[in-house]
Amino acid sequence: MPVTNPWLAGLAPKKRLDPERLEERILNLLSSQNMCVLATAGPEGPLATPVRYFHLDFTLIFTAAASSPKMRNLAADPRVSVGLFAPLVGQASSRGAQVFGRARVLSDNDPGFAHYWPAIRWQSDHVERSRSLDEPPSGPVVVVEAERIVYTEHWLRREGFAPRQFWTRSKG
Repeated sequence: MPVTNPWLAGLAPKKRLDPERLEERILNLLSSQNMCVLATAGPEGPLATPVRYFHLDFTLIFTAAASSPKMRNLAADPRVSVGLFAPLVGQASSRGAQVFGRARVLSDNDPGFAHYWPAIRWQSDHVERSRSLDEPPSGPVVVVEAERIVYTEHWLRREGFAPRQFWTRSKG
């Protein structure tokens, strides 16, 4: 029987990518997707919520209604896990990341808000809802600076690299 991707057979390689190449692949994934699943924990237990994200380097950014369950959970415990992935066609196309960090909720008068706000592309939402582009939305911005990332890409096996790679933010 013909096999489409024979390099997927057998044990996965264990070789690690160099840090620069791994960062490039992670940034490519972050830039080519816009949806993720945010996992939080709160008084009523875990909550996994699909959210649209934006990013600046290895920092994920999203907006949310201040009264939402995810925002209540973040107030109780800022530790989060974020899962994001590219569309899956088959094992060879498997590509995604688990991002771990702490969420910070910033309002428009908080230091740092002005740095992250330009990454939010709110204009298309306003057009879709027939709202004026002269009135930007208000509300909090949630910022998750990645502390570590588990990156998975099975195509790496073709080049002899492990399909699961690990990134950790440098101290400094």
